[in-house]
Amino acid sequence: MLIKRAGDIPSSEITPKDLYLNRRKFLAGAVIAGAAAATGFGLRELASPTTIVQAGNKIDGIKKSTFSTTETITPYKDVTNYNNYYEFSTEKDEPASLAKNFRTRPWKVKIEGLVDKKQELDVDTIIKMATPEERIYRHRCVEGWSIVVPWVGFSLSELIKRVNPQSKAKFVEFTTLNDPSQMPGVRRPVLNWPYVEGLRMDEAMHPLTLLCFGMYGEELPNQNGAPLRIVVPWKYGFKSAKAIVRIRFVEKQPINSWNESAPNEYGFYSNVNPTVDHPRWSQAKERRLGEFLKRPTLMFNGYGDQVASLYSGMDLRKNF
Repeated sequence: MLIKRAGDIPSSEITPKDLYLNRRKFLAGAVIAGAAAATGFGLRELASPTTIVQAGNKIDGIKKSTFSTTETITPYKDVTNYNNYYEFSTEKDEPASLAKNFRTRPWKVKIEGLVDKKQELDVDTIIKMATPEERIYRHRCVEGWSIVVPWVGFSLSELIKRVNPQSKAKFVEFTTLNDPSQMPGVRRPVLNWPYVEGLRMDEAMHPLTLLCFGMYGEELPNQNGAPLRIVVPWKYGFKSAKAIVRIRFVEKQPINSWNESAPNEYGFYSNVNPTVDHPRWSQAKERRLGEFLKRPTLMFNGYGDQVASLYSGMDLRKNF
């Protein structure tokens, strides 16, 4: 059996997998795409994918956030059926079914490293730390597709302030669950498991950085990172770690999983930047999930007014 490693993953899987694998379906998809372009409808309206819906519990007491974009929200069925989640599968249409029975309770998160208050917290204790907010964020994936999602959570800084980071803590490292019994993808050496990501401390403390436990007013579906993930809207999607089990405060820059796997392709910062191409494809344009036509990619994913000052004086081509 061929093992697909990080460097072998296709540069773009925007069209659902079955359209590539079946010539008749591919041709039908091409006709639909042409009709979409001619009529002004998106592919979503003409050819929606098979829906696997995992309804979550409603989250009470959500307040609207001033950080939200006014762009059209991507339909729930699309966001929950087209996922980058390699712990389950490298195919984007498979995590929804493979994660159906993923257990998210009980769930503990360890807070470690250079903090005064090391502890292990139950995920529900974390969720109750602050009033949940609905934040409608753009989310841009490195392969060239994007979504607009009403995430639910609160600023990660709320948790950070409660554990008292020490002055030497310059970075925050996130480690995600590594459970081969539940996650078939980690049985294959696509990456060096468990999945690890990291942020500079000022990035982690920025009010846009979201500690996320819901979307569309409900608890997170398993395939979207339940029970706890982060969302960093000005960075490419792989920076937003899912199913977090450890948060560690460190002095040196963490070695994040994709940078370890392919350092010439995935940098530590991974800010959305249309002027810095991936070695195998352009990042200048993106396709909103469910739409046919591409649109220009925005610097910092459109959040430049809020975050550009974090990188003042930095060479963003070198520090990609």
